[in-house]
Amino acid sequence: MPKRNEEDWRFATLDAIHLGNFQPGGMGQTSPEKLLKRSATPFPYAARAVFSNDRLIQVEGGEELAKQGVVFESLGGALKKHPQLLQKYFMAHPVDLGAQKFAALHAANAEAGVLIYVPKNVELKVPLVSFHWLDGDESAVFPHTLIVAEENAKVTVVDYLGSTQMEGKGLACGVSDLIVGPGAKVDLICFQRWGSKVTSFQLNSTRVEKDGEARSLFVNLGAAYARQESRSTMVGSGARSEMLGLSVGNDRQEFDQRTLQCHDVPNTWSDLLYKNALDDRSKSIFKGLIRVAPGAAKTDAYQNNRNLLLNPEAEADSMPGLEILNDDVRCTHGATTGQIDRDQLFYLMARGINPRTGAQLLAHGFFEEVIARLPDKKIGEAVRTLVAEKFASMKTQKGQGEQPSSVKRFGKISSSEDEILDVRALQGLAN
Repeated sequence: MPKRNEEDWRFATLDAIHLGNFQPGGMGQTSPEKLLKRSATPFPYAARAVFSNDRLIQVEGGEELAKQGVVFESLGGALKKHPQLLQKYFMAHPVDLGAQKFAALHAANAEAGVLIYVPKNVELKVPLVSFHWLDGDESAVFPHTLIVAEENAKVTVVDYLGSTQMEGKGLACGVSDLIVGPGAKVDLICFQRWGSKVTSFQLNSTRVEKDGEARSLFVNLGAAYARQESRSTMVGSGARSEMLGLSVGNDRQEFDQRTLQCHDVPNTWSDLLYKNALDDRSKSIFKGLIRVAPGAAKTDAYQNNRNLLLNPEAEADSMPGLEILNDDVRCTHGATTGQIDRDQLFYLMARGINPRTGAQLLAHGFFEEVIARLPDKKIGEAVRTLVAEKFASMKTQKGQGEQPSSVKRFGKISSSEDEILDVRALQGLAN
């Protein structure tokens, strides 16, 4: 297990990491029919896979994609039909940001996830979607997403990680790997809405070849302790990587974020923007590094972590860093932490909005810089909806002393009338 004196775990609350007696593949309490109904999206998709406690419920759309040479298979199906792809790419990238133990745990247990292979010159205009549900209590899940985009291919993938019981305990240890070929373009959007007592690890690795483009967005809303590690490596001239993060914390939630931008060759570009809004006694940790190799001239890299504290007892620790072994580069990094602007809050209060809702409205606007970078506007609206639902659930928890399960299905609100009005108000500001 990690130790307090290890630099990769600096500031982390190690006592919050509970592995317990969680059992992989435990029996769920929700019927497949109900889970399929909950696994709906507010945007169209070309294919969908749904898993519950690491058991496959359904894969749909793969047959139609196969006509274009695209592979959209569960790991079990890929093992039978495309073993050469798994042998070549499955967890082939290093995990070296501190969570090596949990990467090994994932490798030993992974059996639920999808293999997405897009051949040369194939562009998919509609996203591919996978749902991973943690159903019941004391269960462990190990979701895996492997994306391989060949030369000039284009694909958007949306992962949703969620619990059926928002008060349930559990362990989630997921991995996503992106292999972006020459001139290819890959977008990955990951929504994390685990239950409030779940321990979560999400490890991401991206490898971008010549003139390829990768964009990833991780939306962290749930879990008691959630560690996210993201490594992006540019291995071809002209490679571009955009790393985005958005987190909303309340109660005693802790979001532990570790990133690495590796520029191994000349003429590459990367940009990282992570934003956290923290209420109550929640906490965020950001440690990021831009690493430029000796021969990687003309590197253009940015790294920015911004934190908004909605409560004086919230905590944000930021450690941006640079390791530059070449003179001919342009690299910038920074971090900001601050509270709600009193003048802006007074402006809203003067128009009849209570202080707590006003603070959440401002926080919602705080995230627009991240959401606006998504090229798919409907996915952007889905992000706004889930963020608004998280804020609404926080308000209800404060006012009524309980945490509702407001997300009855992805992208649709099913809750009290007051909560719906709050969500509409939050969305109205963004619009």
